Amino acid sequence: MKRLQDILTTLPTAHVAGNTSVTINDITADSRAVKEGSLFIALDGATVDGHNYIDKAVAAGAVAVLVSKSVSVSDDICVITVDDTRQAMMACVPYFFDYPADSMRMIGVTGTNGKTTTTHMIRHILKTQGYKVGVIGTVHIMIGDTSYPIHNTTPDVVDLQHILHQMVTEGVTHCVMEVSSHALALGRVAGVEFDTAIFTNLTQDHLDFHKTFENYLAAKCKLFEQVSESNQKKCGKGAVINIDDTYGHRVIEKTKAPTITYSIDGKGTLNAHDVEMTPKSSRYKVSYDGCEFTVAMNTTGLFNVYNTLAAMGACVLEGISMDDIDKALKTFSAVPGRFELIEEGQPFAVVVDYAHTPDGLENILQTAKAIQENRIIVVFGCGGDRDATKRPIMGRIAAQYGDVVYVTSDNPRTEDPVQIVKDVEVGVKEGLHEGAHYEVIVDRREAIQHAIRSAKPGDIVLIAGKGHEDYQILKNKTIHFDDREEARAALKEI
Repeated sequence: MKRLQDILTTLPTAHVAGNTSVTINDITADSRAVKEGSLFIALDGATVDGHNYIDKAVAAGAVAVLVSKSVSVSDDICVITVDDTRQAMMACVPYFFDYPADSMRMIGVTGTNGKTTTTHMIRHILKTQGYKVGVIGTVHIMIGDTSYPIHNTTPDVVDLQHILHQMVTEGVTHCVMEVSSHALALGRVAGVEFDTAIFTNLTQDHLDFHKTFENYLAAKCKLFEQVSESNQKKCGKGAVINIDDTYGHRVIEKTKAPTITYSIDGKGTLNAHDVEMTPKSSRYKVSYDGCEFTVAMNTTGLFNVYNTLAAMGACVLEGISMDDIDKALKTFSAVPGRFELIEEGQPFAVVVDYAHTPDGLENILQTAKAIQENRIIVVFGCGGDRDATKRPIMGRIAAQYGDVVYVTSDNPRTEDPVQIVKDVEVGVKEGLHEGAHYEVIVDRREAIQHAIRSAKPGDIVLIAGKGHEDYQILKNKTIHFDDREEARAALKEI
């Protein structure tokens, strides 16, 4: 709750008409969320113009509106006019919520793959040290042990500041956050000062938004530029960077903060070696600062070795000893939808994974290859209204590693699912190896059923693309759909 005239100090060039002595109880850019005493921000978006909802916002109790166009409202409503309401929102909203990120340690994780598992590993380690931890990411928001749903990997400025404010109110000491390239490019993390920035990897994704790979890389690098800025309020900055990744060196160039690099090729300050894996666990040695530790995990996959190193680096920067980190990791369980094993007593493995990028799919298929006893059966598709150039690439990868490939729907959204499948099929045909075959089954439920019915002892059935998601988006309709539920149902019928 703040006086409007105080909020206006963050908008020095705004033109103000009306009573500025009113008290603002909340700020929102969603007319449906307006309550008595709100400041409503009219955003002019790609598909919706918030200026068209000002009457609705006023009727719901808004006492002030932030606009970039001429509007007509009653005299008792304060109208604040700026050139760009989105830029103005980035300035005034963090102020309204008292810059909550300044009251917590903020750990940001960015990269194409591995963000979710890495954030949850960091949370688990910090929690074992007695800290109250918040998580913001793809799967959910967590405040302590309470989970809340989320719609964007990184929420918009208003939602993010509201969440951070709630975390501070509930005594959170550390917030571990997935920071997407969209969020960095669009300024969703405005007003958030990060203490530690983590780079996992960079491979093709989101080119529908960024247009070029260089733009994508530049967006990711913003996080590392931020932790190096000279006008930071907090001390104890750091960066944790995957030096094995092709773009790791480019990211290092963007930060002046103390840096921990990690590697499985012996190139980092934090290194993993002698890696041994089973379908359900992994064991390897980690060396750091002249000491060596043996890590035993209840997760598998080389990608998870990298995720673990990233989490270790972040927690070292938080002052946690390697001994305590090692103890905590022994009790860490896999994140839902990340190489999640579905067990119903069947004589073959069924794995559900969120992999929806070329690199993500290749990572989990390489893991399957390393532990396979018989065939690898792949069920996957590509999302609609997203980067179409990765479809044939993913099809080729699936065919190169898989012995049987079922090409199906993912979230087609407004696109024709048949056309998406055809785009994927181009790559599948190119990548098929001798003895392998594929089948197109557009209906995802049917594809999962076929894959499981065809599985033999020792096979690995890999269902990729949706992971933890429990929905499917078809045109303008969202239906309940969970790969894990579908897999279990199919297994119970064989």
